[in-house]
Amino acid sequence: MNGIQVVHDSQSIKFRKPFGAVEVGEKVKLSINVDKEVIVAVELIQFDGTRINVGMEKEYLNNGEFKYSTEIDTSDALGILEYYFILMDGYDRLYYGNNDEHLGGVGQIYTYNPVPYQITVYEKSHIPSWYKEGVIYQILIDRFYNGNDNNTISSPKENSFIYGTWNDNPMYIKDNFGRIVRWDFYGGNLKGIIKKLEYIKSLGANIIQLSPIFKSPSCHKYDTGDYDIVDEMFGTNNEFEELCRAAESKGIKIILDVVLSYTSSDSRYFNRLGNYDDIGAYNSPNSKYYEWYKFIKYPSQYESWWGISERPNIDSMQKGYIDFIIENENSIIKKWIALGASGWKLDVIDELPDEFIELIRKKAQEISNDVVILGDIWEDASNKISYSKRRKYFSGKEVHAVTNYPLRESLINFTKGYIKSSRFRQRIMSLYENYPRENFYGNINLAGTNDTERILTVLDGNIELLKLIVVIQFTLPGVPLIYYGDESGLKGGKEPDNRKSYPWEKENKEIQDFYRRIIDIRNSENGLKKGDLYIFETEADVFAFERNYENEKIIILVNVSNEHKLINDINLNGTYANLFDVSEKYKFVGKNSVISVFPRNFKILRKI
Repeated sequence: MNGIQVVHDSQSIKFRKPFGAVEVGEKVKLSINVDKEVIVAVELIQFDGTRINVGMEKEYLNNGEFKYSTEIDTSDALGILEYYFILMDGYDRLYYGNNDEHLGGVGQIYTYNPVPYQITVYEKSHIPSWYKEGVIYQILIDRFYNGNDNNTISSPKENSFIYGTWNDNPMYIKDNFGRIVRWDFYGGNLKGIIKKLEYIKSLGANIIQLSPIFKSPSCHKYDTGDYDIVDEMFGTNNEFEELCRAAESKGIKIILDVVLSYTSSDSRYFNRLGNYDDIGAYNSPNSKYYEWYKFIKYPSQYESWWGISERPNIDSMQKGYIDFIIENENSIIKKWIALGASGWKLDVIDELPDEFIELIRKKAQEISNDVVILGDIWEDASNKISYSKRRKYFSGKEVHAVTNYPLRESLINFTKGYIKSSRFRQRIMSLYENYPRENFYGNINLAGTNDTERILTVLDGNIELLKLIVVIQFTLPGVPLIYYGDESGLKGGKEPDNRKSYPWEKENKEIQDFYRRIIDIRNSENGLKKGDLYIFETEADVFAFERNYENEKIIILVNVSNEHKLINDINLNGTYANLFDVSEKYKFVGKNSVISVFPRNFKILRKI
């Protein structure tokens, strides 16, 4: 079969219909074109690894090629259904599978071990509109604003380090083994967020994602000491309620970040340092919390997160822990929703069992269909493998949406010239194909978080490139996230430099005003919140796509090069207004469309 020509494009309905992920029970038609008559079968790989070989019907095409097709029933295929094609001509055998980067679309021929294509099969689920159509403002509480009179620090912790001024650069105080021995604090608190709600609203954000609020020895609170109470440096449970009420009055929802796969060793549940009255798991094997943890040699050897002894791992499926976090009448999930939280972001979800995440989703939805459950993940969440187990985040029973770090990586690589628009398109289309539509449109589109370098630092301080990233971030499908301070030009390298205090009265007004303008456009256009996505094939330094919703049509064009671009490969008809500069209007006539985009600039065109 030397020289045989074969093509299957998983992102074209000519070869796979319907496009992308499918609801369980939906039939999928698979087709492949071959330039000679052979025997073709499709090999299906079910979620549990079972393989099924299905024959394909042959159709002769007018161009002399042959089209082979079959219909796949997904009734028993919840999860990931993979496939590749087997081509047989006598004793010769070839395979046609996904491209070797697993990105979908046009694949390639293999002589053995083909990379399979993916069909995500899910149960239909609902994501609240307030979330899907929102804009998130992520706050690291200690670093945002101190709302106390005279900027006093609330209940400073023993042996802590308090910065002398609000604008000091953050640092870690470590011992010779690299362990943090004194936690550092600026004094931000819940009162400060209440006082700055009007500022957040003025940006156009209507969701606040808080860093963990629970009592903890650290400044970031990702190592929980007590899930039942707000850390005393941040305020009180009553002040959290007050924050939620005040935010709701301004049309803003509050989402809580939480780590449920480990706690602090200095916690009410483990109590290694004896700072709590409770008998912790470390204090006695008779402790009611003993079964929560994974001891190797009691009490000094136990499983911990990345081997950090201050963060002992939890056995999440232990009944007492499930009852405490999820099932009890006064469970943690229920308590904080009752106090005003509208959702939970589960940190490091790859370390939580699928069954545990399902229980959280089930409990949250019993309380209210308006509650969202989000997940923190760095890869394509549809096919994530964690601890040698394929995960089911998008089965319809777990998270509503996840952090879109793959988009961040592609945004940076494209704007800095490391990849071309064709590769950028390929990476976005891969997620669009693999994610159920609701999950894709709920994607947390981010340019920076508390776990990354500041985006302006990554871009070497280049504000022009920052603007291009923000335009794409806020106009692609998904829920845009602003990491506090990014909108004001805050810079910062690796942790802890990326966790500086917010630069009150030292903001970069140009960047801040730009964010406000883009967010206003996003919030005003249903096409940008709900519209279908089509990405054009353009020259290497131009990224262009269309959002279409009912009668609304919006074209976004971004030129990352240092050259003026005349774009003539997008077939448009009609009159368009530039949403960023409404005085600009353009009239296009089909194939004669020519659009001018200045160097390192953009256009957001709405058909009128």
